[in-house]
Amino acid sequence: MSVTVAVLDYGSGNLRSAQRALERTGATVTVTSDPETALAADGLVVPGVGAYEACMNGLRAVNGPRIIGSRLAGSRPVLGICVGMQILFDEGVEFGVHTEGCGEWPGTVTRLDAPVLPHMGWNTIETPQDSVLFDGIDADTRFYFVHSYAAQHWTMDSDGSPIAAPKLTWSTHGSRFLAAVENGPLSATQFHPEKSGEAGAQVLRNWVGSLT
Repeated sequence: MSVTVAVLDYGSGNLRSAQRALERTGATVTVTSDPETALAADGLVVPGVGAYEACMNGLRAVNGPRIIGSRLAGSRPVLGICVGMQILFDEGVEFGVHTEGCGEWPGTVTRLDAPVLPHMGWNTIETPQDSVLFDGIDADTRFYFVHSYAAQHWTMDSDGSPIAAPKLTWSTHGSRFLAAVENGPLSATQFHPEKSGEAGAQVLRNWVGSLT
């Protein structure tokens, strides 16, 4: 049987693009807002585009924070993409509005300090050693970003966590920001792997491969 992946439908994100990209890895993919389906899948993908507040409102409407938290409590893998990464932090601040996030990681998502926003296009990243997501990907590979906000600091004390130290991937557009995080069963990318060509496809293959 193939690996099963649920793409969480909460009214935000490139759901069909994510679905097609994940299906190309060989996974059986379902787009759903049903909690039981989302909890039962081998992996859960949380996409997201647009404003932080709107994404959190949509996520709460389908009990998304509880679904994510329940999966992680059972060490069941979750992958956030773009704003789906941002909502994993404590809060987001956009235009002076503070919005509470899922709180899986400490920290605040803020506006990039860059002369041109949004950050739209291809950019290189700085990957850590022993990364699962970026295994087999060259150091100078570029990924596709579309965002004006990001987590720009990492404040989790790994000494106080029962999970091994997170693997952090960085990129720079005006200011340095987190391009990806791998933290036990919880992973996320600020870039769009489904729009990043073969490099993005490899990231998704690596993640799906880790579900078996």
